[in-house]
Amino acid sequence: MQQEAPAWSTFGRISFRIAFIYFLLFFNPFASLFVYPLAPLVSFLNSHLFHIRPELNMNGGGSGDTSFDWALVFTYGILAVGGAFVWTLLDRKRKHYSELNYWLCLILRYMLAAVSFNYGIWKVFALQMTFPSLSQLATPLGDYLPMRFSWMFIGYGGPYQIFSGVAEVLVALLLVWRRTALLGALLAVGVFANVVMLNFSYDIPVKIKSSHLLVLSLFLVWQERKRLFAFFIQNKEVLPSPVFERPLTEKWQKNLRISLKLLFFVLYFGSQVFLSFNAWGERQASSKRVLQPIEPGIYHVELFVKNGDTIPESLANSERWKDVVFDYNGEGSMAARDTSFFMSYGRAYFGYQPDSTGKQLEIRAFRQRIANFSMDLSKSDRMILNGSKGEDSLHVVLQKLDRHFPLADRQFHWISEWAQ
Repeated sequence: MQQEAPAWSTFGRISFRIAFIYFLLFFNPFASLFVYPLAPLVSFLNSHLFHIRPELNMNGGGSGDTSFDWALVFTYGILAVGGAFVWTLLDRKRKHYSELNYWLCLILRYMLAAVSFNYGIWKVFALQMTFPSLSQLATPLGDYLPMRFSWMFIGYGGPYQIFSGVAEVLVALLLVWRRTALLGALLAVGVFANVVMLNFSYDIPVKIKSSHLLVLSLFLVWQERKRLFAFFIQNKEVLPSPVFERPLTEKWQKNLRISLKLLFFVLYFGSQVFLSFNAWGERQASSKRVLQPIEPGIYHVELFVKNGDTIPESLANSERWKDVVFDYNGEGSMAARDTSFFMSYGRAYFGYQPDSTGKQLEIRAFRQRIANFSMDLSKSDRMILNGSKGEDSLHVVLQKLDRHFPLADRQFHWISEWAQ
């Protein structure tokens, strides 16, 4: 006969109710479906209580730290406290929630494992952060925002990215096994503490999600606080813990648990590995693809004639092209302030495509043709473009520079005695 679990303190029961509601609101797989139904409540609470901004922004362009996201987190907190209050009134005589806590930890373990594996496997294949492109190397360091700067330094250090990805994958694998769940949670604390510090230090807009993943990891470790304190601080022997374990007596229960775990491995872990491997293969196939006859590199704009007028090179003239980068894979950028292109960190980005004869060049932006030129490549390291951009006629002479970036060499030295 299974022994009755000891009674919890009043604070323990109330804090569990709050945590139970909050975690299920934030981490449930269908959380995104509840956002829009909750939007009126979030806006109401923001107008009368939070005052984050007069108008909440739900579309952050990929940011997870929008004003609406912060208001939503605060709303979840209010709902959790309010729900716990009602729960307390209706369930005052309950002595503990050991069984419910087991199921909560089980759900959160698999949620944390899924997120950690998703991020980790992309890093293992070095897909999340990429090596700086030629256009990025040509951009002055001071023009970058902290997030892009951090993305490039991790993308530059491929082994570091793979190392961090292996750690995140290991977290996932340890969490799904009951006997290693505590070790997985401890490793998760270290992994996500590092992620949180990166996000806050470099203003990466995943602060809310990463902080919650760290709190979730600490919550799982907290389940074993007494054993950890006894083992590491008091130097005492500890017994196996039942927190993440539930003995199953029936054979069908054991078979069901094994089947569900295998299904999770195949459907989620397997699909993530498959998608990551395919993405890695596609990137390898397109890596350093040269669009002949254009030779990738940095080109200085020697002459820029617009509508018959020669525009001299000047720092004050932001519309004149100063340099043009033809990168690999039909991507490029120029040092110019031209909003008809995609502007990023002080450079105008575009896509280019020479025709089959190598005599015509099409410049595209936002999936539309922006300019069309005839190309003259008769002289070595020189490109002469004649054509039009919108209603303007352009005559541009480009001189390829012998520009070398030491950073692009992926330098590494066992012995370092001098550095410039």
